[in-house]
Amino acid sequence: MNIKQADFVKSAVFERDYPEELEHFEFAFVGRSNVGKSSLINSITNRNKLAKTSKTPGRTQLINYFLVNKEFYFVDLPGYGFAKVPKEMKREWGQTMERYLASPRHKLVFVLLDIRRVPSGEDLDMLEWLDHYGTPFKIIFTKMDKLSNNEKFKALKAIKTKVDFHNDDVFFHSSLNNNGKDEILNYVEACLNGEVE
Repeated sequence: MNIKQADFVKSAVFERDYPEELEHFEFAFVGRSNVGKSSLINSITNRNKLAKTSKTPGRTQLINYFLVNKEFYFVDLPGYGFAKVPKEMKREWGQTMERYLASPRHKLVFVLLDIRRVPSGEDLDMLEWLDHYGTPFKIIFTKMDKLSNNEKFKALKAIKTKVDFHNDDVFFHSSLNNNGKDEILNYVEACLNGEVE
């Protein structure tokens, strides 16, 4: 798939604020703060500054919609985890995210996990939540450039003690060198063409 155009549409908190649904799937990206959601969106859309990146965890506080090729949306959801923000604000972000995930919109969720870390309780809660509600999702392991091949093998072994998956069923991505980008985009295209159940 070739992404020719990607534009920020709007930010939203409540369902009434979401843009009008398109006929295609929309693809949401979720993960703990600082997992690399914005960097991944920028990488796969070939736009350096489409999604705002920050070294400060927890910068994405709203649901951000991006229109891709005038056909479908990428949706950047608030991060969860160790952001240094008041508990009340964290709770609001959680509700913002949960409202979206529970909405009837035709969506697939990419759950981003840092390859260097064993999934947190919040990561596992997210996977269970999506599974429970029957929301289709795929895991993307980010920051692949940070580890050697040997370290990757060990990291995946440790992660598999918490999450059950086959390497063929997940994606691996590095926003530094764009490795894994084509596989993700091919999957997005397959979803749009109705080739994925």
